[in-house]
Order: sequence, then C-alpha cells, then structure tokens
Amino acid sequence: MKRLLTIELQKLWKNRSSKVLIITYFVLLSFLAFISSIKITLFGAEIKLADQGVFDFPYIWHFNFFIAAILKIFLALIIVSMMSNEYTYGTLKQNLIDGLSKKEFLTSKVLTVLLFSAASTVFVFIVTILLGYSFSSYTEASIVFSEMGYVFTYFLKLVAFFCFCLFAGVLIKRSAFAIGFIALWYVIEKIIHFSLMKWVFSDDKSLQAAINFMPLESMYNLIKEPITKFKSYKAIEGQVSGAINERFYGVHWYEIVIVLAWITIFITLSYKILKKRDL
Repeated sequence: MKRLLTIELQKLWKNRSSKVLIITYFVLLSFLAFISSIKITLFGAEIKLADQGVFDFPYIWHFNFFIAAILKIFLALIIVSMMSNEYTYGTLKQNLIDGLSKKEFLTSKVLTVLLFSAASTVFVFIVTILLGYSFSSYTEASIVFSEMGYVFTYFLKLVAFFCFCLFAGVLIKRSAFAIGFIALWYVIEKIIHFSLMKWVFSDDKSLQAAINFMPLESMYNLIKEPITKFKSYKAIEGQVSGAINERFYGVHWYEIVIVLAWITIFITLSYKILKKRDL
C-alpha cells in the first residue's frame, strides 16, 4: 500500500496545478484563524466575532469543521483531475503495462482520498485547538472535548465526497465535464428536494427522511449548519445544558450508515467501470 500511495503522490507533486491547489487549500484552512479578527458593524456598534463566543468550546468544533467543509471543493478538483489526467496523459495505460492491476490502480486513488481527508482533519483539529484555547471562555477538558464527534464526521464527509469525485472522474474522464457532472448532480438533488416538498410530503419529518438517502444531502447531514445553534447557545447559556440542541444538530447512527453505503457504492462502481472499460 505504501508503494501505491507513493506512486500517486509523485504524480500529484509533479503536476503544477495539483501542487498549487493543495497549497492553496491548506492556506485557506489556516485562514480560519483570521475570522477572530473580523469586525462587523451592527446597529452602529462594532462587534468582533471572537468576542461573541464563536470560538468558545465546544461550539468551535461545530463552527470550524462546518466552515472547513465548504473549502473541500479545492481538494475535489485535485481528486477529479487526478483521475482524468490518467486518461489524458495515458499514465493509466502505462501503469497497467508496467504490471499494476486495475484493482491496485483504484486502491492507490482511494488511499490518496483517505490521506487527503486525514491530513485535512488533523490540520483543522490543530487550528481549532489553538483558536479555542486562545479565545474560549471555557477550557475545562470535559467541555473542550465534549463535541469531538465533529472530527470523525468531518473526516467521513470528506472521504464520501472525494469518493464521489473519484467516481465522477472515472465515469466522465475529462476534468471539466466531471466537475460539471458534480454540479449538475447537486442541482438535481435540489430539484428533487423541492419537488418532494411541494407535491409529495406535507410534513418536514417525512421529507427529511426521504432526502436523507440522496448522496450529497446525506453528506451534508453529517455536519449541519451551526449558525442557528450559536443563537440557541447564546439564548440558553447558563440556564440549561446543550442536550436540547444535540438532538437537532447531532448525527444519528443511520445517517452515518447511509454515507458509508454511498462510499461503498462509489468505490464499487468506479472499479466496475475500470474493469469493463477498454483502455
């Protein structure tokens, strides 16, 4: 496995655009720290975000990992181009001629996905710890590490999305068209969401249960938006525990199972396409 991963990393590092995207991605992640210095004017008063509890433990785990997940598109471009370049430059055919099996070839891509996901998770974890201890009013270990589940769900979310991008790259071959396919899929899911809401389901609970099975929606559910949670935290701070919000913002076991199922589907379909395709 080390040999397969080394081959992929060498390909990526020798590609100038991939190198730039990787560096840009991690630089942008580090910009999470600059949010602490952002000031907004509200009703004539200047407000600094860091002073409003955005970086308080345990809320910061939810906030930082949600924001970081938005930036995943930069690594998604690398994943897609990583696959499409194999067709464009003929390296896939050359790898197979050199003795690499199609299974090993796909395994090298999946290992790269896992590596990028793990590296991003560790990086955001370190940034979050540093920001939290710098600005949080709460530094007790029981509070600091009370919402560590977001570390796992962030990693899983990246793996799932990158596997989807890998599948798109295998299926479409060309980077631009593969990115277009991903964007089109997002639009299709939104159309399905709107259609079900308007003509099929009358209550939000049934609607949510139905759309939970769509790939991108299931990934989003792993880390839901934190803004309304922040408002709730401020409203009930010092009065009740956060357990009330956990049922709304937390992740159910079946949501994790759905995402794991999609990861399996994307990898399986990618392998079947590679196995049957005449290269």
